Amino acid sequence: MSKVFHMYHMVNISPWPFLMGFASLSVVLGLVKMFVFYSFKFFFFSLFCVGLVFLLWEKDVVRESTFQGFHCSRVVSGLIYGMILFIVSEVFFFLSFFWTFFHSSLNPVTDLGAVWPPMGISPLNPFSVPLLNTVVLLASGVSITLCHQGIINEDWKKSILSLGMTWGLGLYFLMLQYFEYKMAGFSMSDSVYGSVFFMSTGFHGFHVLVGTLFLMVMFFRMIKSHFSMSHHLGFECAAWYWHFVDVVWLFLFSVVYWWGS
Repeated sequence: MSKVFHMYHMVNISPWPFLMGFASLSVVLGLVKMFVFYSFKFFFFSLFCVGLVFLLWEKDVVRESTFQGFHCSRVVSGLIYGMILFIVSEVFFFLSFFWTFFHSSLNPVTDLGAVWPPMGISPLNPFSVPLLNTVVLLASGVSITLCHQGIINEDWKKSILSLGMTWGLGLYFLMLQYFEYKMAGFSMSDSVYGSVFFMSTGFHGFHVLVGTLFLMVMFFRMIKSHFSMSHHLGFECAAWYWHFVDVVWLFLFSVVYWWGS
């Protein structure tokens, strides 16, 4: 019988990293196809593939950690550092959009009337749907914090209800964002304002969708009693990601919707 003399989990050969990379590439290609040819089918099919691969990959991680016990303290430490580095990379991703917005708004070109927003653009009222979306995300941040408190105190009924409320608010946010896009009097092709607005808020909406799926997985894991007071790293990673999404939206609301209008 073979013995293990180290504290690391040697992961078996897995197809999920390759498939996730391929599905992510398909999302980008579908996005380009949607912009150029106004064809939405490939883009949404690619999004479905990303979600499916994510769920299957998460299923393997749950099996390794919860049922096989491979995630010892050293492995958990590595997962924590990995999640932190992932969130830091996402910070720099959104930083590029804010950089573009400030560069364009603080020094508007004469071709756009040397004003900001550009001539012909009617920005959305920040105190209508955007403000409601802000309240929704802040409420979701409170509910996921209550869920964490429930886990620590082993109040599972409170945790399940709070987590269900959190991903429900995430879906409500996405619905409001869709109606906001339908109400907008400009499109992505309407100057740099439209491009930056839809790219920044659209990618944030995509992150909300990913975070909502993440929370749904944690919700069903909690129902299946996969977590304990001392073992709930998956939930903590989902909570960190959700708080990151909240903070990004606060900057979007303050800069793009309020100050930029």
